[in-house]
Amino acid sequence: MNKKTAVVICPGRGTYNKTELGYLHQYHGAKKNFFESIDSYRSEQNQPSIWELDGRSEYSTKEHIPGENSAALIYACSYSDFLDIDQSKIDVLAITGNSMGWYLACVCAGALSTDNGTHVINTMGSQMKDHIIGGQIIYPEVDENWIYSSEISVLIDEKMAKVNLHGNEVFNSIFLGGFRIIGGTDQGLRQLLKELPPREGRYPFKLMGNAAFHTPLLSETSLKAMKILGPELFQSPRIPLIDGRGKIWMPYSTNVEELWNYTLGHQVDQTYDFTKAIEVSVKEFAPDYLIITGPGMTLGGAVAQAVINKKLKTINSKDEFKQLQASSPYILSMAEPQQRKLLSL
Repeated sequence: MNKKTAVVICPGRGTYNKTELGYLHQYHGAKKNFFESIDSYRSEQNQPSIWELDGRSEYSTKEHIPGENSAALIYACSYSDFLDIDQSKIDVLAITGNSMGWYLACVCAGALSTDNGTHVINTMGSQMKDHIIGGQIIYPEVDENWIYSSEISVLIDEKMAKVNLHGNEVFNSIFLGGFRIIGGTDQGLRQLLKELPPREGRYPFKLMGNAAFHTPLLSETSLKAMKILGPELFQSPRIPLIDGRGKIWMPYSTNVEELWNYTLGHQVDQTYDFTKAIEVSVKEFAPDYLIITGPGMTLGGAVAQAVINKKLKTINSKDEFKQLQASSPYILSMAEPQQRKLLSL
């Protein structure tokens, strides 16, 4: 049997929600040793057990949304899903991720050991424990059929420029397929929410619990992280990594100190271009599949929009993408039970 090839994509913040409660217990009960190592570390920080958080009878915004808890939960789900990919059937060519998913990608690719990954992810997830710096809003740059609109993009730029007329308040945070994630100060985002015209009955809206990630507002957070998390935590990846600029970090040519510097520097306080990461994934590695690890399935639309609007496949719209997925799935999610069966051990 010929092996299929894939690029694995790790999700970011906001992917462990009410519908994901119990994900670890449902799919990963056999990985107790891994969870116990995370919980042992978290116990030393006086933080609750992720195994117990995942096993709660009800989802709690007070417990499950804060970064110090959600980051560890997402890490446990995502890395466990990666381990479940049957690599006798799937040849993983490269790994990338969205935002916090970059840290997860580093663990999956071997640039961080699981213990060092726990340290980095838990530390970065806890940075806003006492004070969240700014926030993020989301707004589409595509129409309802997922076709990129230069007019909408220009409109967003104009509205951001208007808000910034008297000072730096809002910044491009993430280019997320067909969406623009904008980070900024609370004041700047409040004004931008008034400036951007409503779309599809829900946009723009502020992302719950998120800080102004990937903007200069987090420069001090970056400096603080570099003092806590040294380059000795990192190593050369075993599998190629594609970062939030589209740069490929290869196993035998990676400068580990540069990888550390990017991860805790540029990646923290500069724009994260997830769309570019997907473009490079497809153009440079030509995989049979794009596999998204759990938890949640919200990243699938953004990946599809990047594929459509960068013309990476012979599909030109949301409808054509749905037809492709129905006949010969290209984007597969480990959080979708039927797709999981195609990929897992």
